[in-house]
Amino acid sequence: MTAILRETFDQVAVLTLNKPPANALSRSIIQGLSDQFDHLAEDPAIKAVVLRGDGRFFSAGADIKEFTEVPSADEFSRLATNGQDVFKRIETFTKPVIAAIHGAALGGGLELSMACHIRIAETGTKFGLPELNLGLIPGFAGTQRLPRLVGVPKATEMILTSTPIDAEEALRWGLVNRVVETGKGFETALELAQQISKKSAVSVQAALRSLQFARQGEFEKGSEFEAVSFGKVFASEDAKEGIAAFMEKRSPQFKDR
Repeated sequence: MTAILRETFDQVAVLTLNKPPANALSRSIIQGLSDQFDHLAEDPAIKAVVLRGDGRFFSAGADIKEFTEVPSADEFSRLATNGQDVFKRIETFTKPVIAAIHGAALGGGLELSMACHIRIAETGTKFGLPELNLGLIPGFAGTQRLPRLVGVPKATEMILTSTPIDAEEALRWGLVNRVVETGKGFETALELAQQISKKSAVSVQAALRSLQFARQGEFEKGSEFEAVSFGKVFASEDAKEGIAAFMEKRSPQFKDR
């Protein structure tokens, strides 16, 4: 069975975790994500990505059975590092990645969703990092990304108690961007991705790169990068087209140049 399925809707690539019902983050899924993002980075026809899970859940966590087959602590650390590297690739991807989340995003599933740029959750979805229930800790940078999104006190509570929160609470804490009714998550994420894909890839890429500094709390460096990027983007063909279209009261026809 292929771990990651890929479909294309106009300029949007849809990647589906294909290990239902739990879509546990096995090595095959991590490697499949790595391979897919390698391909997407080189495909100029794709301007946005939607990530979703097949079956009952987005992803209910790591593959615990696979954990029992890891022979040593060093190998376990390498497993975590590999997952962190792939998730960092997603977080720093220069095309927007939108997670369509349903059912549950737990453990590694939550860590994967937090690496995406935008998160759309269906009502009833559960979010949590339950690793301490197994005598473990999060391993795919969950202890770092969750505090950035919900704050250190709330992240500490969620991690230490292992108690999940629902979609509505996740929205209140800033963990997700939107909550939609059950069955509408993918549709909403795809519509949002298609809306973004109509914009210039030049300006979208520059905006995403600028936002990386904000994620790291590097205001001054981010401001400097933004100013330089502002000049570069202004000199692009798409900026000239966008300004002309605004003046002429028409929709711009961007060529991603």
